[in-house]
Amino acid sequence: MKKVLKPGVTIKGTKDGLLFLFDDSRPFSDILNELKHKLDSGGPIWDGPDTRVWIKLGQRQITQQEEAEMRKLFSLRKNLIITSIEADGMPYLADGNTGIRMLTGTVRSGQVLEHRGDLLLMGDVNPGGCVRTTGSLYVLGALRGLAHAGSEGDETAIIAAAQFRPTQLRIADTISRPPDEWDESDVEMKFAYLVNHQIAVDKIHHFSLIRPDKEWKENRMRRW
Repeated sequence: MKKVLKPGVTIKGTKDGLLFLFDDSRPFSDILNELKHKLDSGGPIWDGPDTRVWIKLGQRQITQQEEAEMRKLFSLRKNLIITSIEADGMPYLADGNTGIRMLTGTVRSGQVLEHRGDLLLMGDVNPGGCVRTTGSLYVLGALRGLAHAGSEGDETAIIAAAQFRPTQLRIADTISRPPDEWDESDVEMKFAYLVNHQIAVDKIHHFSLIRPDKEWKENRMRRW
């Protein structure tokens, strides 16, 4: 008798949204295929109001690329908002460098700064300079050169800068050329992100609307 596999993706409704439980005994590629099938075949059930989504990976870690592929599937249903991704007793990302590395200095014209993971640069990127990261890029200075985040395909990566004046932006495989002239009187910190295969730029305080799973919550912090 043929053995019947249990679902790789189990969806449970809660008072706050939807809980997606992934079977950690199955290859993650199988999980993504099943997830795609469920999101494609749900019909009107997925076309309702905005709904928060919690993802439980079980005892499994995923790579940034796998996370990007998963988020891309969820992005097909605009009302599904990923609030958190969790693995049992461990960080959900398996990549060796999942934290942010801080560097200082100026990237001058003709120079290329490359980094694996997320990068916090305490300095400027001058015109003609280039910073390329596999994760997100945060510049606490003036970004006036080329910035490429998610260089190995991470479409969830962002580019943020205190002074946002890049000559070119790239996120994953998408390229955007900013206007020929920036409004120098605009001094607000901004960030760029990928949406519908296009790069959008917004004010930094709107970031939690784009990525609610990154929002700081008071009850997450230890009280002293």
